[in-house]
Amino acid sequence: MRTLYILYKKELKHFLTTPFGWVVLSFIMLLQGFSLTSVLEQYEKAPIQVNMLYSCLSTPIFWFYFIFIFPLITMKQFAEEERSGTLESLMTAPVTTWQVVFSKYLSSYTFYAILWIPVFLHVKVFTWVTGSPAPVSTPEMLGSFGILLLIGSFFIAVGIFASALTSSQIIAAIITFGLLVFLIFMGLIPSIAGDSFQGAPLFHYISVHEHLSYFSRGLIDLRPIVFYLSMSVLTLLFTHHLVDYRRWKH
Repeated sequence: MRTLYILYKKELKHFLTTPFGWVVLSFIMLLQGFSLTSVLEQYEKAPIQVNMLYSCLSTPIFWFYFIFIFPLITMKQFAEEERSGTLESLMTAPVTTWQVVFSKYLSSYTFYAILWIPVFLHVKVFTWVTGSPAPVSTPEMLGSFGILLLIGSFFIAVGIFASALTSSQIIAAIITFGLLVFLIFMGLIPSIAGDSFQGAPLFHYISVHEHLSYFSRGLIDLRPIVFYLSMSVLTLLFTHHLVDYRRWKH
């Protein structure tokens, strides 16, 4: 555990002490602000029936930066070390493949979670500035944050896997982006084709949009929890085997 913690601390430090991490954080905060502004403008014109937080998580701006978060965070993890030659040194060190993979995953996931803190601060600031009641209840806030963490657990794992496939950060980012767009689109198929075809329940089961909508209302469903956690573990297993193969190949 101590070795894992040291590796995790080193990886997380890269996010928090380099310009790259702060540029990503600033970029996401800026777009989150635009998303909140667009929602407030809609509220001013006409009341919206869903809570403000879900409205912020369903704008086109949200989906734009949400999809790009994962390639940005994960593209360097293995690809950059492979390109620079430091991965080979790491692989010959007295550490296990699991420790290497999981430290990179956990540090990326921690940074991803940090990116969402400003969204919830925006809600608090809105309440403080306007003196109005909170536009979102505590269960709705916890549900929204919970589902974002669950989705992120799987999508970060996908990005780590893509980074382990290549020595090019750009290619890793493109692979991650393509896989995530495909996964999100799969959940939209029932909305496009209707619910009459035989496989509709499966696509509902993996729909990111439906999961966000359900959890942001403060409701809990065990199926998405099982889906995202199991897919995260499975993807990390694939990454472990891929990195392990490269390790013994060298």
